[in-house]
Amino acid sequence: MSMKMTRGTWCVIVAGAMVAIGGCKKGKAGGAAGFGGGGPMGMPVEVAVARTDTVRDEIAATGQIEAVQSIDLRPEVDGRIVDIPVHEGQEVEQGTPLFKVDDAQLKAQVAQLEAQRDLAQQALARAKELAQQNASSAADLEKAEAEARGAQAQYDLQRIRLDRTTVRAPFAGAVGQRYVSLGDYVTNTTKLVSLHTVNPQRAAFQVPERFARDLKPGQNVSFRVAAIAGRDFTGQVDFVDPVVQLPGRTILVKASVPNPARLLQPGLFIEAHLVTAVRPKAIVIPEEAVVPAEGANAVWVVVEGKVNRRQVELGVRTPGFVEVTKGVNAGDQVVVGGLELLAPGAPVMPRVVERPAKAGPAQAAPGSSPR
Repeated sequence: MSMKMTRGTWCVIVAGAMVAIGGCKKGKAGGAAGFGGGGPMGMPVEVAVARTDTVRDEIAATGQIEAVQSIDLRPEVDGRIVDIPVHEGQEVEQGTPLFKVDDAQLKAQVAQLEAQRDLAQQALARAKELAQQNASSAADLEKAEAEARGAQAQYDLQRIRLDRTTVRAPFAGAVGQRYVSLGDYVTNTTKLVSLHTVNPQRAAFQVPERFARDLKPGQNVSFRVAAIAGRDFTGQVDFVDPVVQLPGRTILVKASVPNPARLLQPGLFIEAHLVTAVRPKAIVIPEEAVVPAEGANAVWVVVEGKVNRRQVELGVRTPGFVEVTKGVNAGDQVVVGGLELLAPGAPVMPRVVERPAKAGPAQAAPGSSPR
């Protein structure tokens, strides 16, 4: 009797345990289903908002500073240098005396020719009086007139030579190196001194021939000088060479540059950027948003909590940013952080971040046509 009861009790315990285990498994399964009922969680990513900005197409080139006018002065009259009223490096105005050639002999010749001129004019006056009185022939009057004109011409010519014993500055500028000293005998082939304009100056640089159609007078140029750190200079194109120079097949471009502080000197090396076009409403995005894809460029765009990959065409690149000419609109959110694990249509949790603009010259973006 006791054996039968024991066996019955054991069966009840085992059955209860099985029911309890089944209930636990069912409860765990039900709990798992309840946790995932809201769908998968979105991946956190950083996004930037595509914005509009002013973009410039620029051509980078190197060159140098040139004087607008630069000459070596030579005398027009032979003689000995008796005075040098200016010094090297001095800025002078147009017409300022720079050298004086001995003029004693020319002064004497001018005085002699002046007397001959006066005598010829007196002879002409007498010939006119006689002609009025019919006391001389027309031929005598014509001869007197010709002699008076000849004497006047000889006087004027020698007077000009006397004036040119003073060598004057043909334009305003800075006096350069002097090649002669007091007492030197000079001829019309002797170099006296160099003279250079100082304000404005000219920035001259070479541009590859493929940019020929983009070049025209009036375009803006910005440049930096290696010898003047931390200064930016600007100018305006006033000359585009119509001839392509060989062997480099480049085009010479010159820009007029104001130089009121006299910082720019002829010969200084420059790194120039020529602006060929300005787009005030271009769309720009951070450059880290661009992903190379199968020989093209693409970006990930967030739309309604999900990401999609779009192929884009790029334009000008500035430090940290790139222009998008096709594929992105202003206001679109492009992914800049967390790009590695993205897939088309994947849900994301975007967090907008700001990318500060950096100063620097524009240049062609990778995969874009060269500008």
